[in-house]
Amino acid sequence: MRTATYFFIFVNLSLAVFEEPAVYPLPFLVTSLVEVLCLLVFFGRLTHFAKVTLRHVFWKDTKNICIMVAILLSLTDLAIYGVLRIYNVRSIRWSRIVRPIFLINFAESRQIRRAFRSIRNTLPEITYVFLLFMFSLLMFSLMALKLFGERNLQTAEGLPYFRNYLEIVFDLYVLVTTANSPDVMMPAFDFSSWYALFFIAFVIVNTYIFMSLFLAVVYNNYKKHLKVTEG
Repeated sequence: MRTATYFFIFVNLSLAVFEEPAVYPLPFLVTSLVEVLCLLVFFGRLTHFAKVTLRHVFWKDTKNICIMVAILLSLTDLAIYGVLRIYNVRSIRWSRIVRPIFLINFAESRQIRRAFRSIRNTLPEITYVFLLFMFSLLMFSLMALKLFGERNLQTAEGLPYFRNYLEIVFDLYVLVTTANSPDVMMPAFDFSSWYALFFIAFVIVNTYIFMSLFLAVVYNNYKKHLKVTEG
């Protein structure tokens, strides 16, 4: 039963690869029948839990309620999507986001649920570091707008360089990963080599200091909450 449950959870999550928009598209009838089969298996597993569990214990367990709600939402969304498809009305399958609920809330997924609980408990404690990082990113973006925005610089493609604040925030956010380095710096560097100091300072503060601090806080808090849940 445990192996079968995991298998159908895997199949249900894998449907996103074959549903529109898909990597390997399959007809809607095929994916919908497979999803209905998975939901029937989940409902059967839930019924099995109800048979071997006291009624008040079963309804008191929020995991069972979450699974039941997820099944109802998935069936409702599937029916609505099918009807709209018949009338050639374009829509999206919003119930896809509830599919991981089956992975987390079945009794067999105790370890996954423990890890998920640790992540949930860790999030509030890393919020402060994240807010400091965002404040630093916004301040550096404002500095970049003041430094480069009035110099009429252009990128290699001939586009305006660092004149829109939101675009600057995005470019510098990408620079934290060094994915656009050194391309993002070159228009300013070609204008004056001294402007390289701005980007060097940004990388030191945000990539090396803040990202290391962020990783340390995440690791230490996750490890602490994982020990608590194991205890």
